Amino acid sequence: MTEIAIRLDNLTRDFEPVRAVDGLSLEVPAGTIFGFLGPNGAGKTTTIRLLLGLLEPTAGQAVVLGYDTRTQAQEIRSRTGALLEHSGIYEHLSAEDNLGFYARAYRLSSKSERQARVRELLEHMGLWERRKDQAGTWSKGMQQKLALARALLHRPPLVLLDEPTAGLDVPSAAAVREDLAELAEREGTTVFLTTHNMAEAEKLCSRVAVIRKGRLVAIGHPDELRAQSGGPRVEVLGHGFSDEALALLRKRPEVAAASVQNGHLAIDLRQETATSPLVSLLVGAGVQVEEVRRGKASLEDVFLTLMEEEK
Repeated sequence: MTEIAIRLDNLTRDFEPVRAVDGLSLEVPAGTIFGFLGPNGAGKTTTIRLLLGLLEPTAGQAVVLGYDTRTQAQEIRSRTGALLEHSGIYEHLSAEDNLGFYARAYRLSSKSERQARVRELLEHMGLWERRKDQAGTWSKGMQQKLALARALLHRPPLVLLDEPTAGLDVPSAAAVREDLAELAEREGTTVFLTTHNMAEAEKLCSRVAVIRKGRLVAIGHPDELRAQSGGPRVEVLGHGFSDEALALLRKRPEVAAASVQNGHLAIDLRQETATSPLVSLLVGAGVQVEEVRRGKASLEDVFLTLMEEEK
């Protein structure tokens, strides 16, 4: 039987008159990377605070690592690493001193153990050569990696990360994603993360949950969610995707939806069918077609569809 790291049962939290989390029920298997997705204000950060026992539920229950968040919050926090909206990094201290301070706070048993763990993490994050620098002089990407090292310092079986790559440049974000993937694979750590980056979630997560207005609207492996999004898709690269051309497409009986996304035209079909009539229609409407290819819905497409359905 798969061990469950997080179990939510009708979890609810009110901030009168707003219901921030509305009857969430889900399970997160241990040793997996679980994506928690939703627009701003959906209740993601509130859920993480509930999981850490920083907020008490209005109703329902959350059990984290076998502990109830209402009555055993301290046990949860001592066994969990967290990176929330504030990094927890002291900018006037060096990277080495920052981690040394937290190593003592986490009560790593001996000075030699603390020093070894600090070095291990700084080397792994590529920060060891800059260990004596004040953290406040570092780039945001380096500070974020140091904050992630802080969250991992005491080898927690669960880490809760709120937008861990937000604001990072592409190389820094890729490095953080690689660190998280290695963490789950190498140490069996459960990673629960929120992100607005659908491509990131698609690459990293073995399961994702999508929430809106505090309610769960979808859960499953990214491939499962894509499969539920409908029929086949055709992508058209070119220029001149006018409103008139889109209107003509949408009138075709084989077309379920048509929209311009990231500069190309995405056509969702009700079933597999020839694309030549659609291409002819587009050319007749003045579209300059450069390439036509079969595609599939991305996790971002699924997310946008779910948000539309919930309006």
